[in-house]
Amino acid sequence: MSKLSLTGRNAVVTGAASGIGLAIAQRFAENGAIVHLVDLDAGNLQQAADLIQRSGSKASPHVCDVSSEKSVAAAFREFSGPIDILVNCAGIAHVGNLCSTTPQDLDRLFAVNVRGTYLCMRAAIEGMVAAERGCILNMASIAATRGISDRFAYSMTKGAVLSMTLSVAKDYIGHGIRCNCISPARVHTPFVDGFVAKNYPGQEAEKMKTLGESQPIGRMGTPAEVAALAHYLCSDEGSFLTGADFPLDGGFFNLR
Repeated sequence: MSKLSLTGRNAVVTGAASGIGLAIAQRFAENGAIVHLVDLDAGNLQQAADLIQRSGSKASPHVCDVSSEKSVAAAFREFSGPIDILVNCAGIAHVGNLCSTTPQDLDRLFAVNVRGTYLCMRAAIEGMVAAERGCILNMASIAATRGISDRFAYSMTKGAVLSMTLSVAKDYIGHGIRCNCISPARVHTPFVDGFVAKNYPGQEAEKMKTLGESQPIGRMGTPAEVAALAHYLCSDEGSFLTGADFPLDGGFFNLR
């Protein structure tokens, strides 16, 4: 059997109703995983699960607010068997600098991006420790390690995700648990389309061109490209990797 096979493994993917989370869920399911899709968007979540199930793969939807301890606990009780893979993709964005970011903005970003990642890892870790195996993959961002204009609160949360990743990798390496993160630059998702349409009406094509050219490679990434890296990191092919941050950024980090 290929070391990229995920056959029979229980995988939980948060933020799985669309974008990167959905692409990862699909990729895992195509390679044999039993995928539990977690998201707050019940309608799109069900559609995502139906899409995967129609392909003959195994997927189940679980409506969950990752910022809520009670909601996370309830969702994780629904999963059958130990969790082999946890991918934390649920997150929200924000545009603003220090002065324009309100305390309410900061709290909202922290609740989903940081607290949500913490709660899901905490819910999964006990079973992984008992099984003496497991893989956790968090979605950070290039904003965690590079200064990006008008991303004050967002950068703060992704820096925290990176730090949590390193801490969990260190604390649980002796239990056979690996923890890594991916730091994408701009990825073309439905969120980007909606953001551009809302904030730049009539200038969508020009703005999308600018967003693409901000990466030295000349375009935005795709959810499928993030999913391919996630698949490798969570498979046996990536078994020597832990405590690492992988910039998937079209050259943004080193070439810009």
